[in-house]
Amino acid sequence: MSASTAALSRVGQSLWLDQITRGLLDDGTLARFIRELHVTGLTSNPSIYNLAVKDTSFYDAALAALGARKLAAEEAFFEIAIEDLTRAADLFRPVFDRTGGIDGWVSLEVSPRLAYDTAATLAQAKSLHARAARPNLFIKIPGTPEGLPAIQEAIFAGVPVNVTLLFSREQYLAAAEAYLRGIERRIEAGLPPRVCSVASLFISRWDGATAKTLPPELVNRLGIAVGEHSYQAYRDLLASDRFERLCNSGAVPQRLLFASTGTKDPKLSESLYIEALAAPNTINTMPEKTLHAFAERGRVTATLSAGGGLADSTIFAIERAGVDVAALGAKLQKDGAESFVKSWDELLSVIETKSRAVAGG
Repeated sequence: MSASTAALSRVGQSLWLDQITRGLLDDGTLARFIRELHVTGLTSNPSIYNLAVKDTSFYDAALAALGARKLAAEEAFFEIAIEDLTRAADLFRPVFDRTGGIDGWVSLEVSPRLAYDTAATLAQAKSLHARAARPNLFIKIPGTPEGLPAIQEAIFAGVPVNVTLLFSREQYLAAAEAYLRGIERRIEAGLPPRVCSVASLFISRWDGATAKTLPPELVNRLGIAVGEHSYQAYRDLLASDRFERLCNSGAVPQRLLFASTGTKDPKLSESLYIEALAAPNTINTMPEKTLHAFAERGRVTATLSAGGGLADSTIFAIERAGVDVAALGAKLQKDGAESFVKSWDELLSVIETKSRAVAGG
């Protein structure tokens, strides 16, 4: 057992793994992470699956069988992903049951090509959720302007949503508004208001984008400041009259999730963002490498402040240094969506190539 991951759990923050391969399921690694490292959930995205299919042989047998059925690459991918993630969901089901459905979730993303298509995003979200048939599986929908109406409609339809590709406090608040409005509509329609959701705020890409433009004393500080700034907004929302009314009707919070928490700068501690963003009633999802680093060497010495004072002063100093934080947040979201599309296209190409190769073999 890891003292570091246990300390994070005592703070009240859920530790999720930002990684999935069939190998983690087949060899018992994921079950061991649950048992020994306090991992209580899992996230995935197109980039993760692109590397898993391209760089391992875990999926060769499945691709041969799917190729024989003449499935299109996208459909073949969803068959693979749904099999993996339903197996993972079943491993996390005891956590889900023990926490009354608050924790123990896995996530499956809609096609990144739908990031700017509201109707198609909603249709695919409903379809994937029905096919997976697991109560602890989130459908990931990007928090782009076009994704927000789909998020509201999915919540209204009872589909649990992991809102992805959020970078700023303002983008988080827009996602929270979509969630709240979906719940309010369910109450107005006489439907049960308990539909779970998380809002995934990406952290490390802020620092990667500003490392070469900021003075040394401000480098690698923006990501944590944005995390603290958003956490302040999250806590304010939970304390609002509006949410209290929903809570009184049976609604649950859309929890804030810190994503992209592996450090990119080799000079930094691998667990920098984990230690800095420890906070109750939140989630930190981390790559396997970061999980091991934190489990072995990480320390939780303080929790994130909801006051926002340090975050405000840091962001102010960074803006005075020439960074337009609002514009950068919009750019990071756009770039993130494009990056996922690129990984998605590569993934589908790899599936087509490998399906032919293993079928021929």
